[in-house]
Amino acid sequence: MNKIKVSELFYSIQGEGRFMGVPSVFLRTYGCNFTCQGFGMPRGELSHEATDIAATHTMISPFTEYKALPLVSTGCDSYASWHPAFKDLSPMINVDGLAKDIVATLPFGEWRDEHLVITGGEPLLGWQKAYPALLEQPCMSELKEITFETNGTMRLTKDFKQYLHTWAHHHDKDFMREITFSVSAKLPAAGEPWKDAIKPTVVVDYQEYGYVYLKFVVATEQDIEDALKATEEFRAEGFKGPVYLMPVGGVESVYALNNKAVALAAMKHGLRYSDRLQVPLFKNEWGT
Repeated sequence: MNKIKVSELFYSIQGEGRFMGVPSVFLRTYGCNFTCQGFGMPRGELSHEATDIAATHTMISPFTEYKALPLVSTGCDSYASWHPAFKDLSPMINVDGLAKDIVATLPFGEWRDEHLVITGGEPLLGWQKAYPALLEQPCMSELKEITFETNGTMRLTKDFKQYLHTWAHHHDKDFMREITFSVSAKLPAAGEPWKDAIKPTVVVDYQEYGYVYLKFVVATEQDIEDALKATEEFRAEGFKGPVYLMPVGGVESVYALNNKAVALAAMKHGLRYSDRLQVPLFKNEWGT
């Protein structure tokens, strides 16, 4: 496979997790195994907002470009990267052209200290066969750091494992390469069943191929209790990385309601706090 279905490609700063503030190119792939309609909703209820937007798209006035899509205050804030109604806004792109497009977003037209963030949707769902071809393009050879932003439910294929090991342990460069898995495991507040969303054995396997951390999106005390319970399950299977709490909120009005409380909860439980810099800085607009 030498094509990837791309929802967004943009240059920004990493707003979350381990590399918060680092200049990065974001490659957002299309497709996800979850819908996460519970975010921002009372516990046990699901958002219909994305569904309503999809109906508008198909029945009234179709959107013709990604950046014209409205932001949502509930449910998945990257809904267009998986919702079938918007699949036509995510073209299939050959990896050779995609690699050139990626490098063209860089401020100097070449890799220096910028990172590549492969996100989604769920980037490990359907494109593992295509990533080696992308990364082996000549213009990608100076890339030092890749982060996969994943929900932690997709197993790595045998071939992709071998490639990741080869990519990270190159011997013809004068710099180190590093792979990071930013695992945003979905808690019940997201609206996904625990048994489908919390997959400790999958995430522990990632540790063989890169640096791994967990990032839980929380708003309430119950969410935090769920995060602590999930952390125990991951630790029991051998997970060794750090754990972050991050506030719910794809729009500033929601984010501002609980970011301080989440930071205090992280301190209380000895966990790390992750901000969402893209919300206060850029209002979480598409392409930021």
